[in-house]
Amino acid sequence: MEKWKKYPATALFVLANAVMFVIVEIGGSSESSTHLLKYGAMYVPLVTQEGQWFRVLTAMFLHFGMEHLLNNMLVLIVLGLRLEPLFGSISYALVYLLGGIGGNLASMRFSPDAANAVSAGASGAVFALMGAMLYALLQGKGRVKDLSTTQILVMAAMSLYLGFASKGVDNIAHIGGMVCGFCLAVILYHPKRRQI
Repeated sequence: MEKWKKYPATALFVLANAVMFVIVEIGGSSESSTHLLKYGAMYVPLVTQEGQWFRVLTAMFLHFGMEHLLNNMLVLIVLGLRLEPLFGSISYALVYLLGGIGGNLASMRFSPDAANAVSAGASGAVFALMGAMLYALLQGKGRVKDLSTTQILVMAAMSLYLGFASKGVDNIAHIGGMVCGFCLAVILYHPKRRQI
């Protein structure tokens, strides 16, 4: 528990996702699209026609089942424990939140299935962390702690491949999140300065 005090934003994001999962499960089933809509899942007609723009944020904290949650939280922890000390908690949190929002907005704009699909999950935000890690690796001459550029590129490539090979995965949100995360890192990550 003491260790997590060094990573407050990562701990908060994992906790928020876990708590929301429990709340959704208590109220019904996290695998029901209709049920997730009640808690803020993404559905483009509700966003654009009903003005429910909060969904581009709230959908990031909802998941379709335990496996979906665990997969996203595992990658979040792996990246978060390395990125948060580099960026500082505030900049790191901004990458996660704004990158996830950017991924959802990219999905709304460019995904051919977005208008008819209910979507949820932290993967756009997690891919934003991957994009930020890629930038940090470029600045760190190919290595950040125990991760190398090759490892992150393989992780990103495998994640994207599995997304495209699977049904019902919002790949545009993944790509949009990664691009946003990289761009946000360019703005927020200054390795020669002391991070807050």
